[in-house]
Amino acid sequence: MQVSKFQPDRFLRDYWQKKPLLIKNPWGSWTNPLEPDELAGLACEDGIESRLITQADGALALEHGPFAETRFGELEGAPWTLLVQAVDHHVPEVSALLDSFRFIPNWRIDDVMVSYAVDQGGVGPHFDQYDVFLIQGLGKRRWQVGAPCDDRTELLPHDDLRLLASFEATQEWVLEPGDILYVPPGIPHNGIAIGDDCMTYSIGFRAPSRDELVVQWTEHLLDQSESDLHYADPDLALQNNPGEIAPEALAGLQAMITEKLQDRQAFARWFGQYNSMPKNLDIDWAPEVPIDAADLCALVSAPVFLTRNPASRFSFVRESAGSVVLFVDGQSYPCADECALFAERLCAIDEITVGPGDVKSQSTVAVIVALLNLGSIEIAEQD
Repeated sequence: MQVSKFQPDRFLRDYWQKKPLLIKNPWGSWTNPLEPDELAGLACEDGIESRLITQADGALALEHGPFAETRFGELEGAPWTLLVQAVDHHVPEVSALLDSFRFIPNWRIDDVMVSYAVDQGGVGPHFDQYDVFLIQGLGKRRWQVGAPCDDRTELLPHDDLRLLASFEATQEWVLEPGDILYVPPGIPHNGIAIGDDCMTYSIGFRAPSRDELVVQWTEHLLDQSESDLHYADPDLALQNNPGEIAPEALAGLQAMITEKLQDRQAFARWFGQYNSMPKNLDIDWAPEVPIDAADLCALVSAPVFLTRNPASRFSFVRESAGSVVLFVDGQSYPCADECALFAERLCAIDEITVGPGDVKSQSTVAVIVALLNLGSIEIAEQD
């Protein structure tokens, strides 16, 4: 499905991380990609993150899955909402929704969470630290947004949910199937199901915090350090007061730290690996018997389709003209010339064609073999 009558450049200029936007059914025709019973089935499986939020006497309670198949039949009377994370990793039709949002760089995309709610069901007024597109899949939902929030915004005391202590709507819409609501970071929102069988597809985006990056990057540097550099001051001059930490000393101490922190190429390679770490390790496409270069060349004697594992993350960093580093599932693969072109194609779309000409490059063959054996890609079955 491709979004029509929507201008990505205008959206990025006027709305992205600036203000909410309602996009009235831009799909042309809309077909809900997942049935409620299928979503409930996923919530009963091990290894799939799911949550159930129930309402009683104005209070919300949270349960974590997997759930017994009988659990949903026990829910009577009070409103409730089922949330299932990373559904795009398990349902190709849900993963296909992402194709229409590729105007946002792939490394920012997190996953597609799917919710199902009965009449008046919802998760309460809250705000996120990341962008989200809320696609109405089935039924109707009233969405309200309010004034921007930040870390000082008061929250209700709750062990499991980050709910706003007070919420005043500034805008409100009723979304019908195919409608999309974009909500920037920090904008509080509250969704309430109108009628039963309300399904919403939430496309969330990764937004690493500064503290997260500092901690992870410095830990990586310490792990990779081959020597422990100590402070030295061979040009030490006599000080008037021995109690002073001189500006020259402070500059030297700080330089010991910032020299490593400011290595942009090292940071780029680390971040590519860190950001591409898979979120779901349970979707394993690795072959039972590993293949080698000769096996691959035999398989690609005629053009075949390479399909990306929906749970895998693909990105690249350009290091120079004709040279990139490919990042897949926490691993890095330096690629040059023909291999670099292959890496760029692989990162651009979920399925690409490779043929005998591609396996003439030994470096390309090595990357394809490694990714096949890791289960990051597979050769699609031919109809």
